[in-house]
Amino acid sequence: MQGRPSNLKLMNRFDLTCRLVSRLTHDEAVIGGIGNSNFDLWNAGPRPQNFYMLGSMGLAVPIGLGVALAQPERRVFALEGDGSMLMQLGVLTTIANRVPKNLAIVVWDNAMCQITGSQPTASAGLADFVAIAHGAGLENSAWAADEPEFERLVEHALAQDGPWFIAAKIDGTAPKGQTPREPVIIKDRFTRAMAVKPGGPVF
Repeated sequence: MQGRPSNLKLMNRFDLTCRLVSRLTHDEAVIGGIGNSNFDLWNAGPRPQNFYMLGSMGLAVPIGLGVALAQPERRVFALEGDGSMLMQLGVLTTIANRVPKNLAIVVWDNAMCQITGSQPTASAGLADFVAIAHGAGLENSAWAADEPEFERLVEHALAQDGPWFIAAKIDGTAPKGQTPREPVIIKDRFTRAMAVKPGGPVF
């Protein structure tokens, strides 16, 4: 297996998040991981189908897996930072064995735990998230070399069977603002949205 490509463009997480959200037209669920992943998801435009993880690293992908298994008719995206993904690598093996066709994982890799002091993560060295995903059994795993390729991978994840694993190298730009700290409201709004079939009204 080849190593991590050397020509990966450093992209902007908020820009990529906006590109992803702009393509969500069928009430897809999006789980934003703790910190900057969900801050940028919030700033891209609040949606009742978004769940913003507060206070626990590494849970965006497990939550996304649960939603995908419970609602196989709904596409689900889990957005996670590199530090948080490293804390829950075992979930990739569960996903590979359960094969949720409607789940896509997006890992934002800036090689650091940005909100806790920019400590370097393992991907600052030799760790390659796509190689790890392939090793766990996720065949549809790829690095997004640039913005157009990221958009193509998102389109594939929306139209074709998964699970999908998309990794993107991002810069260290800080979010424009933080998600409001309203865990009960976030939970209630999301659960109401998940109670409605895709395409139906959300109350």
